[in-house]
Amino acid sequence: MQRILSSQLTHHVGATVRIAGWVHRRRLLKSVAFLIVRDAAGLAQVVVTDAAVRAAVESLPEETVVEVTGTVVANATAPAGVELAEPAVRPLGPPAVPPPFDLYRPALTATLPTQLDHAPAALRHPTRSAALRISAAAVAGFRAALDARAFVEIHTPKVVASSTESGANVFALDWFGRPAYLAQSPQFYKQLMVGVFERVYEVGPVFRAEPHDTVRHLAQYTSLDVELGFVTDHRDVMAVLRETLAGMLAEVAARAGGPLATLGLTLPEVPAEIPAVHFTEALKIAGAPADEPDLAPAHERALGEWALREHGSDFLFVTGYPMAKRPFYTHPDPVRPAYSNGFDLLFRGMELVTGGQRLHRHEDYLAALAARGEPVEPYAGYVDAFRHGMPPHGGFAIGLERFVARLTGAANVREVTAFPRDLHRLTP
Repeated sequence: MQRILSSQLTHHVGATVRIAGWVHRRRLLKSVAFLIVRDAAGLAQVVVTDAAVRAAVESLPEETVVEVTGTVVANATAPAGVELAEPAVRPLGPPAVPPPFDLYRPALTATLPTQLDHAPAALRHPTRSAALRISAAAVAGFRAALDARAFVEIHTPKVVASSTESGANVFALDWFGRPAYLAQSPQFYKQLMVGVFERVYEVGPVFRAEPHDTVRHLAQYTSLDVELGFVTDHRDVMAVLRETLAGMLAEVAARAGGPLATLGLTLPEVPAEIPAVHFTEALKIAGAPADEPDLAPAHERALGEWALREHGSDFLFVTGYPMAKRPFYTHPDPVRPAYSNGFDLLFRGMELVTGGQRLHRHEDYLAALAARGEPVEPYAGYVDAFRHGMPPHGGFAIGLERFVARLTGAANVREVTAFPRDLHRLTP
C-alpha cells in the first residue's frame, strides 16, 4: 500500500490508507485516544479505541516516527475534516527523545537562543517551517520572473583571491598555502557575465565579517543577485526589480497558501509604479540633517511610514545616494555628479535592496579608482574586462532572509533562517 500525505486524506474517504510521519501530539482520554501525526503536508488525526493500539501509542513519545494504516472517516472537527479509524500503528524507529519545548503548541514558547540551539527540532514547528516554505516560494518566484525575461542563471566563486569587493570586512582562509577570502558578493562576476549573456542572475550565499549584533544582520545570508546590460540608466534596473518583486510575491501566493494561513499573513501589493524620492528629499522627509551622508535605520522607518501614509505603499525607492557612500563602480548622476545613479528599495521601513547603474568604460574605472586613491592592481582581473567592450549595465541584490523577515513580520531575521551564522553562532 503506497503511503499518502495528510493533505490527500480527503480524497480517500472510506478507503484504507497508509500514512507516516512524526507523533505530533497524543491526547489520552478515558475511552478513546487521539494520535496526531505530522508530515510534510500537515497534520492527520488518528482515533484509537483498541486497547492494544492504545498501549502502543502511550509508549511512543512526541516526535517518534511512525507509520499508521487505517480507514479514512469524515469528521468535521478533525484536521481537514477527516480522520483515520481502526488504525494499526507501527514505529519506524526507536522512541524519540522529546525536544526541550512542545512542538504541538500553537506557538513556540522557548526563547530564540534556545530554538537556535536546537534548530533541527525547532524548525519542525509549523510556524518555523512555514517561514522557510515562504522563503522557498520566494526564490522560485525570483527565478521564474527572471527566466521569463531571458535572464540566465549563473554560479560564481565563493572563494576569491582579493578582499576588494564591497569594502565590508571579509573572512580570510588558507587556500593551499595562499591567502584567500570568502566572497562578500558576486558583484564583479555578475558584471563580467553581462559581457557573455547580457542578463544574468544568481542565488547564493555571501559572507560579511562585520561585527554587527542586530536583529537585521547575519554574517552569512542568501543574496538574490541580478545584473542586466543595455540599460539607459538606473531606472531601467528599478523597473526590472519591480517586476521581480511582483513575481516573487505572486509565487508565494501560489505555492505557500498554507504557510501564509499558518502565520496569519496577507501579502503586500507591489504598486504598478513604486514611489521614488531622491536622497536629498528623503532626508527632508525623515527629518535628517541636509549634510547626512546616509540613511540611518530610524530614517528608513520614517520613510516607510511616509510611503504608506502618502502612497499606500509598503515599498519606496530612494535614489541618488551620495557617490561618497557608494562603491567605486557606481555610475554618477550625469547632471549632479556628487550623487549616484544608484538606489535602495525600502520595504516596510527597512533597506531590502541596493542597486544602480554601473560604470562600463575602462577609462572610467581607472579614473574612479584614482579619485579614491586606490591602486588598480587588486582589481586588475575585473577592470581589464572593460577594455574588451561592455554595455551600459546595472543590477541589484535582494537579501532573502531580510525579505522573508519583513514579509512575515518576524522581529529577528534569525527567526526565518534555518541555521543562522552571526557574530556569536557557528553551530548547529
